[in-house]
Amino acid sequence: QVQLVESGGGLVQAGGSLRLSCAASGRFSSINAMGWYRQPPGKQREMVATITRAGNTNYADSMKGRFTISRDNAKNTVYLQMNSLRPEDTAVYYCNAWTVVVGITTNAWGQGTLVTVSS
Repeated sequence: QVQLVESGGGLVQAGGSLRLSCAASGRFSSINAMGWYRQPPGKQREMVATITRAGNTNYADSMKGRFTISRDNAKNTVYLQMNSLRPEDTAVYYCNAWTVVVGITTNAWGQGTLVTVSS
């Protein structure tokens, strides 16, 4: 069983910054790709950014240049630095991770953390 716990969400004014963290715990031998997804009110979940174990990153076009994903493999933690936030960035942000458990790759989601950007 893998648990992902997000933190760092909250209320921020437009133009401000927030840093999200997601720590993985449980029984796994390694973590492969990790990522952040978000679900705006009334919309579908979408990819924000992903990062491989080696540090290769991928971003959704609207986040490029504003958001930065990083990870600390020793701490089993992934981060999302969000700058120049806009009201349209308001969403529940979810952490995602592909972990290896007894030789089997499994996918896990966190419970989500709410980010609200006021205009």
